[in-house]
Amino acid sequence: MATTKKKAVRRAKKGQRIRQVAAIPFRLREDGGVEVLLVTSRTTRRFIVPKGWPMKGKSGRKAATIEAQEEAGVLGKALKQPAGTYSYWKRMTNGFIRVDVAVYLLEVTEELADWQEAANRQRAWLPATDAALLIDEPELSTLLRDLTIPASPPA
Repeated sequence: MATTKKKAVRRAKKGQRIRQVAAIPFRLREDGGVEVLLVTSRTTRRFIVPKGWPMKGKSGRKAATIEAQEEAGVLGKALKQPAGTYSYWKRMTNGFIRVDVAVYLLEVTEELADWQEAANRQRAWLPATDAALLIDEPELSTLLRDLTIPASPPA
């Protein structure tokens, strides 16, 4: 994945837009309410959704599922179509680059007690409207605030 990041930085320096994929892990409460899982970023400790660079040979949906497992320690099924997109300024060592992110809903089927980035991140289950208040990216915050889960869960 490091080479994907390097390629993205090179493209950004040429003025091209770069892409990432993200997951919004969710679960349904017994009362029918929706909770989403946020994680803290490694550097700024802000709450974010699990996200990362596209992976060669993997669909955006599959890459988002892998990121959710690595960053948030959850397994599940992602919806085929993105729930939406947002853009943000990614902090790099020598400045910022603009990134467009495709976001996939991930119905969580299992929460792992130990996962790859457990030592570097904290996670929190919150109602989607509360999660929206903790997110700094305005477009992602709106996506969370207006989140609707399709009637038939992922296939």
